[in-house]
Amino acid sequence: MKATHNNAPPNEVCQKARLSRDPRFDGKFFTAVKTTGIYCRSICPAQPPKEQNVEYFANAMLAANAGFRPCLRCRPDSAPGSPAWKGVSTTIERCLRLLNNNALQDASLAELAAKLGITDRYLRQIFRNHLGVSPKTYVLYQQCLFAKQLLHQTNLPITEVALASGFKSIRRFNDCFVKQMQLPPSEVRKKQSSQNNGLQMQLYYRPPYDWQYMLAFLQARLIPSLEWVDGNSYGRTFRWQQCYGQFTVTNISVENRFDLEIELSDISCLKAVVNNIRRLLDIDADIATIEADLRTCCQEYFPIKSGLRLPGIWDMFEAGIRAVLGQQISVTAAKNLVTKVVENLGEEMPESEQSGIQQVGVSGQVKRLFPKPAAFVENEFAFLKMPGSRKQTLRNLAQHYVSKDNPDDPEAWLRLKGIGPWTTEYAQMRGLSDPDIYLAGDLGVKKAMFKALNDAETSDDAKQLTTKPDDLEMKKFNPETASPWRSYLTFQLWSQL
Repeated sequence: MKATHNNAPPNEVCQKARLSRDPRFDGKFFTAVKTTGIYCRSICPAQPPKEQNVEYFANAMLAANAGFRPCLRCRPDSAPGSPAWKGVSTTIERCLRLLNNNALQDASLAELAAKLGITDRYLRQIFRNHLGVSPKTYVLYQQCLFAKQLLHQTNLPITEVALASGFKSIRRFNDCFVKQMQLPPSEVRKKQSSQNNGLQMQLYYRPPYDWQYMLAFLQARLIPSLEWVDGNSYGRTFRWQQCYGQFTVTNISVENRFDLEIELSDISCLKAVVNNIRRLLDIDADIATIEADLRTCCQEYFPIKSGLRLPGIWDMFEAGIRAVLGQQISVTAAKNLVTKVVENLGEEMPESEQSGIQQVGVSGQVKRLFPKPAAFVENEFAFLKMPGSRKQTLRNLAQHYVSKDNPDDPEAWLRLKGIGPWTTEYAQMRGLSDPDIYLAGDLGVKKAMFKALNDAETSDDAKQLTTKPDDLEMKKFNPETASPWRSYLTFQLWSQL
């Protein structure tokens, strides 16, 4: 019997998934064919090889290290991401997140390790133990996979593909690509069946995905000059370090993918920006596993809605500002305050002939970027009708971002006057997409839990609970049993209202 590699699903599961081309396993393992030297996704349309001629790998990196190259037909570079750190320490989780956001472009491995609070020797050791490669090898292969995706899906010149993938020279790009992919970039571009006009990409996900719930959630909190939503699309402006731009995603549910249109001022930021869009839409969640765990602990209290993802916010600072403005008021009232902040402090989207960025939206409204922290520090916020203490909290958070080296640390936020656990937890859940945040102090969560326990009690004993949500005895249900998916529990409860 063949062995699966690095915690891939069991052979029998992999075999059934690849023969049925089950999209729920897309990206969770890769099939390597020994007779051709190629590895494929579970949904590859090619004639399935014989079982004795295949090996299964948990991720593309392992397949490449074993000497296989990616298939040009099913394009493994387009597969939904699968958390390679699943079941391991949070250190490697944080490290992979930083590496995927180009952390090694402007810093050394030693500096990255110091940021994680470990030595570079230990960092290399945990990579070898969990992924079988060094951090630099991991980064190079991810860059090459992203480059391959751009070569397939866009009309970008190969020089711009190299820059967008994180390479600083075309020669270095060509050498690495040939070494990792076993064919030159020009050969990939030659073999693609079609090309898109402009910077358009496809982002694949594993079903189920309740896109209408995601849209409704984002629509209720939409800031008109910053974001836009229609019946099947969501878009917004963004800033990434010194780069700025905008994107729109449209769901193509029959193919389990999003079509992404993106405009940005600096092509070298593309890989990090696309990774953040994937996080914002929670594209890479293993939703079937998450829902199976939630049903185990919650099914007797309320039904689990299938396909609910975590709607993200672009970054931790924006999430923090939105959370502070939303303290103890309704969603609509919070939305109105954020809208005023963006209209008064947000910069207008710069016109850019080179990148093709449009300053004015379809509705004729000038697009704006979310304000930088410096715009908050000395502002009096005369345009906001809210207590002076709340305004000072905005200034405190902004000053923290201006003066600190690691401003996204939620523990440091708690030392700022006016910021408590609900604010930091909400920002973590949406600004960092932390999957394990239970907003116990949120009024909506309390109401939903009260309703669920009340319904369960009534159906069992034909009795009506009389306790109020704020006084509800929570012994009947322990949210800890939903860990490490308590953020999804929070959204499941919100969806019950």
